[in-house]
Amino acid sequence: MANNILAVLEQREGKLKKASFEAAAVASKLASELNCDAIAVVVGNEIINLNEVSKYGIKKTIHLKSSGLEQYSTSGYSDAVTAYAKTVGAEYLVFANTSLGRDLAPVVAIKYDAGILTDCTNIEVSDGDVVVTRPVYAGKAFIDIKFKSSKKILTTRPNVFKAEANNSAGAPEIEVIEIQSPNLNSRVIETKKSEGKIDVSEAEIIVSGGRGMKGPENFHLVEELAEVLGAAVGASRAVVDAGWRQHSEQVGQTGKTVSPTLYIACGISGAIQHLAGMSSSKYIVAINKDQDAPIFSVADYGIAGDVFEILPALTEEIKKYK
Repeated sequence: MANNILAVLEQREGKLKKASFEAAAVASKLASELNCDAIAVVVGNEIINLNEVSKYGIKKTIHLKSSGLEQYSTSGYSDAVTAYAKTVGAEYLVFANTSLGRDLAPVVAIKYDAGILTDCTNIEVSDGDVVVTRPVYAGKAFIDIKFKSSKKILTTRPNVFKAEANNSAGAPEIEVIEIQSPNLNSRVIETKKSEGKIDVSEAEIIVSGGRGMKGPENFHLVEELAEVLGAAVGASRAVVDAGWRQHSEQVGQTGKTVSPTLYIACGISGAIQHLAGMSSSKYIVAINKDQDAPIFSVADYGIAGDVFEILPALTEEIKKYK
C-alpha cells in the first residue's frame, strides 16, 4: 500500500487553473488503484474556487496560505510544498507540466529527495508498480519507465489527462494552514496578461502560423480563423525568433507543449522541434503549399495549397456554418 498521493495544484490570480483539475484527477485515480488517499495542496493567498477540487475525487484540499505567496516564488512555493509532503509522508506528488510546474517540480524533487518523471502522457498501475509513459527524442518515440526511488514526482502533460468529474469524494474538506515568514529568495513581482487571448497551453483548439505566412502583416488571417473557432493563436519558433509574434504563443520543444482537440498548422513546414510540441494533438490539420512538408506526416487532414487562398475561404465557410 502506498502512502498519500499529493496533487500539487496551480492557481493564477486566486483561481485554480484547468491543468490543476487534470492533476487532481490523475492523483485520485492513482490513489484508488494503489489503495491510498489523494490530497490536493495549493499555495497562495486568497483562492476562490477550492471547493471545485472535490469534483475530481479529492477528499481533502490543503491551502498553504500566505499573503507573501500571492505571487509565485520558486523558493517560497517549493519550501511550502516540500514541508507539507514531509508532514504527511507523501509517496507520490503530481504536478501539471505547465511552465510553473516545470519550474517548481524539479526544485521540490531535490528538496524532497524524490525521483522525477516529467511530461507524462500515460500513467498505469501494473502489479503494484506505477508505469509512466513519456516522449523521448523530441517526441519521435515513447518510453515506459518505472521509478526506483521511494518518493516519486510526476508532471502530467496538459490536455492529455482529462479532468472528468466523478464526485466520489462527497462534500469538499478544505484545511487552511497559515505560512509564517515564507522564504522569498525569488518571486514574481508582476504578471501581465494579454487581454482576451486564450493561452495555447490550455486551449482546446489552436490555429498556428509559420514562416509560410511571409510576414507579421499576414497573421490577421490566422487570427480571424482562430476567432470564428474560439481558438488560441499559436506560432512556430521561426516566427517568434523573427519578432512576428510574442513568445507566449510559441508551440514546440523550446516553447509550449500542447495537446488540443484540434490543431491547425498554417504555413508550418513541421521542423522536429515543432512536431515535438504538438504531435499529441487529437486531430491535426495541415495547410502548406509544399506537399512534401514534414507536417503532413503527422496530420490527420492535409491541404496542399496556398495558405493565403485557403484561410479566407475556410474562415468564411465556418462563419456560414455557424
